[in-house]
Amino acid sequence: MERPRRVAWVYRTPDTSTFRYRAANMVAALNADPECDIGAAWFSESELDALERVIDRLDAIVLVRYPFCAPLARLVDRAEQAGVPMVFDTDDLVFDPALAPLIMDALDQDLENYDQWSYWYAYLGQLRATMERCVGAITTVDPLRHQLEKQLGQSRVGVVPNFLDRRQQDYSRALMDAKRASGFRRDKSVTIGYFSGTRTHAKDFAVIAPVLHRLLRDDSSVRLRVVGRLDVLGDLAGLPVDQIEVVGFMDYVPLQRAIADVEVNLAPLQQHAFTACKSELKYFEAAAVGSWTVASPSPAFAGSIANGKTGRLAKAHEWDEALREAVELARDADSFAQRAEEAAADVHDRYAWDAQSNVISGALDVALQSGEASR
Repeated sequence: MERPRRVAWVYRTPDTSTFRYRAANMVAALNADPECDIGAAWFSESELDALERVIDRLDAIVLVRYPFCAPLARLVDRAEQAGVPMVFDTDDLVFDPALAPLIMDALDQDLENYDQWSYWYAYLGQLRATMERCVGAITTVDPLRHQLEKQLGQSRVGVVPNFLDRRQQDYSRALMDAKRASGFRRDKSVTIGYFSGTRTHAKDFAVIAPVLHRLLRDDSSVRLRVVGRLDVLGDLAGLPVDQIEVVGFMDYVPLQRAIADVEVNLAPLQQHAFTACKSELKYFEAAAVGSWTVASPSPAFAGSIANGKTGRLAKAHEWDEALREAVELARDADSFAQRAEEAAADVHDRYAWDAQSNVISGALDVALQSGEASR
């Protein structure tokens, strides 16, 4: 509260995904920069009463993917009475109810289940209601910015890419140092990793399942590790069980170790409007620990990966070739180390937790332009 500007980030219930990237990381990056003029804090739904007590001293509130509901409505009304502008933050294309069928299909939801339709239309409608009470928005990638600008009707959307947090980055540096000290030593096998998080990535995995089946069938020294809540065994039926390892969901910091233990990281995506708005975090989390990423050429991946130098972009018909190239690269320690070092240097620079304060404050300025003019 001692800095010239004071901004509160609000997220309903803290978790290890959206909350971490879009609220906790933002607050930490701003507060760690002694030259930054913004003092920041985050609040959850259980703390909204406390936030209301200091609302008169705030310069802005950022509502992070928060579905409109009674507690939020009270906060929004109080903020409007106090003349405090609000900014909407989202990391997904989840603010237009008209897209509910596309999103449900992309996330492999049961389209015959009436409750799923009720949930998704309600959720998207609630997020849209939140967005409509805000003067501007912040998001992760340009395609999502364009979508928000269409909905808001004005160019008042700032972009702050997802980035590493301090613990995640420090641990990633240590893991990279260990690889460097060993000369990127590995055993005779090559391990390919898919880090799914949730079952909603089933259709993304399906993009490469036949390719993986062919690769593992033809090369017994290649292993597959899947981490997260995703059942892949049906897609890979008939392969030797010792070629496939399935690991349950894990916390994001230990996850960096699991990613570091694979040579090749997979980031396949379906091709449509929803996945076009996904961020590049699967690339930078892997590159930070010296693992090579093969990814679909979505806008975010195409904009962050130097194809062939810091990772590999693969169109739908290129996955067989790209994965076989990646396996051969992993077997060439010198070439692999050179590319891993270049990718790690790239992401530890661009996605560092302590190099984002100017990006965040600039995005806030963009989002608040109309709000500042009206106060």
